[in-house]
Amino acid sequence: MSKKEQPVIVGLDIGTTKVVAIAGRKNEFGKVEILGVGRADSAGVSHGVVMNIEQCIRSIEQAIERCLLSNSNLEIKEVYVGIAGQHIKSLQTRGDRVRTNVESEISKEDIDLLVRDQYRTYIPAGDQIIDIIPQDFTVDSTAYVVDPIGMSGVKIGANFHIITGDRNAIRNIKRCVDKSRLVTRDLVLQPLASAAAVMNDEDLEAGVAIVDIGGGTTDMAVFYDGILKHTAVIPYAGVNITNDIRNGLGVLRAQAEQMKVQFGTALAEEANGNAFITIPGLRGLPHKEISVKNLAHIIQARMQEILDYVVYHLKQIDLDKRLYGGIILTGGGAQLKHVTQLTEFVTGLGARIGYPNEHLAGGDKEAMMNPMYSTCIGLILRGYDDFENGKMRFAGEGGNYMHIPTDGLKEEVVEEEVVETPEPEMTDDEAMEERLEANKQRARKRNENVKRLFDGLRGKFMKMFEDVEDHEIE
Repeated sequence: MSKKEQPVIVGLDIGTTKVVAIAGRKNEFGKVEILGVGRADSAGVSHGVVMNIEQCIRSIEQAIERCLLSNSNLEIKEVYVGIAGQHIKSLQTRGDRVRTNVESEISKEDIDLLVRDQYRTYIPAGDQIIDIIPQDFTVDSTAYVVDPIGMSGVKIGANFHIITGDRNAIRNIKRCVDKSRLVTRDLVLQPLASAAAVMNDEDLEAGVAIVDIGGGTTDMAVFYDGILKHTAVIPYAGVNITNDIRNGLGVLRAQAEQMKVQFGTALAEEANGNAFITIPGLRGLPHKEISVKNLAHIIQARMQEILDYVVYHLKQIDLDKRLYGGIILTGGGAQLKHVTQLTEFVTGLGARIGYPNEHLAGGDKEAMMNPMYSTCIGLILRGYDDFENGKMRFAGEGGNYMHIPTDGLKEEVVEEEVVETPEPEMTDDEAMEERLEANKQRARKRNENVKRLFDGLRGKFMKMFEDVEDHEIE
């Protein structure tokens, strides 16, 4: 597939401390090329849950605007959004389906029908299903089938991992994206997105636990025998460490964050006992001397609590001793010094930092060599998984795209220049407003066309069901 036919997919990570938007597209070698990156401080989000709609919208708009400014040829209209938070839950269920046409081989449509049946699974009132992930299949009496497509059989079944979340929390995230003049393609659990970015096939086979230490929550996904076995959200992360430093040492929040990033270590034994940090006094008060050793003790105590939760969840599924791939730490909290050594000490498993460069093109690996970008890169990969498996169509739908100035597109390039190039006397803000207004007009026209198309399809669909009901009555 040529580069022009590959869709541009944008991942949007709405976190407690930051909002990141990354646009990417696969090249001819199947690697993701980064087209644009935007990052903004997050406001209005606490522990993965939107607490202030307007502040969250502003943070999203700033991240998207900076992503557009990093590449003037980029248009962003649709995004894949990561979701986390204490409201996220998971459950295991079993589903079976008897096939009507037993003479034909099992197809992708049979699998899709089986997955669709699971949306009828009982979940607590107020919750909503976010994702349904097949674990292993059964065809008649043959169990533990990884991929049943192409096989013959009468009855097909599977074990499923169902991820749910609070309906109102999900609506608030979607509302923030909608009011930012974007369309949510899909909501993806953040640890699954991070796992896609930092894992390879060997990790999947050996068995690993992905521990994404974010700003508000620590997200966890466990894989064993190539199957997703468990997901969990731990309600402690980087913000809690910062608050511990602030309260324990009596400093401002910004000072606590800076000390954590610049001098913090997750292992107190490795801290220099003779080193001190000088904090300026407030309003004429004397300077404060803070021991680096004391800072490390505070950080280690909270990190050890997070890792104790990790061990607890691994014991719940009896995998605390059987993950030969160990633990992969990612997210912004994984940048703490000596965090891998503490993880190995607490869990008894090997540990390493997961960087989101497994699937990136060569030129982008250095720029993205930061675990905080794992979720966004994983969201792009999830979008391509949907595209390549036919779950969602992208090409020709008027979604995200790049303006490519070529000889064959002279007229189109001239038209885009009229819309996007500001007049010499215009300020940057006026040019940005004009471009956003033009984007809104194009999006409005596209939405009208899509609405007419869906209205026509809905009419045909309803007529088909009416014909079936009339036949049953006769």
